[in-house]
Amino acid sequence: MISSNDFNNLNNIAAYFKEVPFDVTRKGLYAAKDLYEGYDPDNDDTFKTCHDTKVYEHFISKGKQTSSVEESLARTLHDHGIHVALDQFFKEHDNLLCVGIMGGHAQLRTDKMYREIVFISKRLTEMGFYMLSGGGPGAMEATHLGAWMAGRTDEEVEDAIQMLLPSPSFKDKGWLATAFKVMRKYPQDKYVSLGIPTWLYGHEPSTPFATHIAKFFENSIREDSILTLAYGGIIYTPGSAGTLQEIFQDAVQNHYLSFGFSSPMIFLGKEFWTKEMPVYSLLDSLMQNGKYKNLLLNVTDDSDEIIAELMKFREKMKDVQK
Repeated sequence: MISSNDFNNLNNIAAYFKEVPFDVTRKGLYAAKDLYEGYDPDNDDTFKTCHDTKVYEHFISKGKQTSSVEESLARTLHDHGIHVALDQFFKEHDNLLCVGIMGGHAQLRTDKMYREIVFISKRLTEMGFYMLSGGGPGAMEATHLGAWMAGRTDEEVEDAIQMLLPSPSFKDKGWLATAFKVMRKYPQDKYVSLGIPTWLYGHEPSTPFATHIAKFFENSIREDSILTLAYGGIIYTPGSAGTLQEIFQDAVQNHYLSFGFSSPMIFLGKEFWTKEMPVYSLLDSLMQNGKYKNLLLNVTDDSDEIIAELMKFREKMKDVQK
């Protein structure tokens, strides 16, 4: 039997749920129009009052690691709803066609690697894959821009990139506005991509180019989801600490065949991954001496080689499923 005190506590929790600036019972993934509700690309100052900013400011005000039972429960229920929505997404999309691209959030739109990621993502999307990233700026944005521009000419893609160049960093005024203006000029509803950002890094705006956005409060859940869901393989582009974490977490899943098979781990940028940050060389050495097993490693500067490797894996998995 519920005591009067317990009943009052439940009422207080229910009242708290109504006050938070996010939907505690959310049942679907976000789209850009949901996350950036209230934002007007022609008035960049409206970013300060849009839905995403309100949620982030609330998140910070309550503490990244909150001691409030009500707040903790509200975040947990929200993230559970996002998980349920992701499950539904993968009932409608073959997870073996999901390919992740990981890389630095600080990568500039003016960086030649940014452009290369855009075109790799565009080609893979046109070939039936759908792209996954951490849903933020830099290499993540490039991933979803490429997927968004699938089916268009290379000249149109170059024009879209040029439209973004006045605001090369997510720290620059106009970064979000230029993205929305590209979407306005080049609308599409045919191709799908999935971004999985977090309010823990809410100072980095989520890319609106992702058609489906699974934004979490809990970053550890978000990180695990990114690496788990990219069944079709992951392309690693130059990054720093966050990318390194993802590489070794992915390597553990593949080593233990956590999901019944190992997916490709492809490193884009030989100089970077063998000399500047020699992670590929380390993993390859550990494979040779048996410390790691089952890793499908490749390092290359050739986008054609990347696509061929992913296609080969896709065909292999088709045969396994027969």
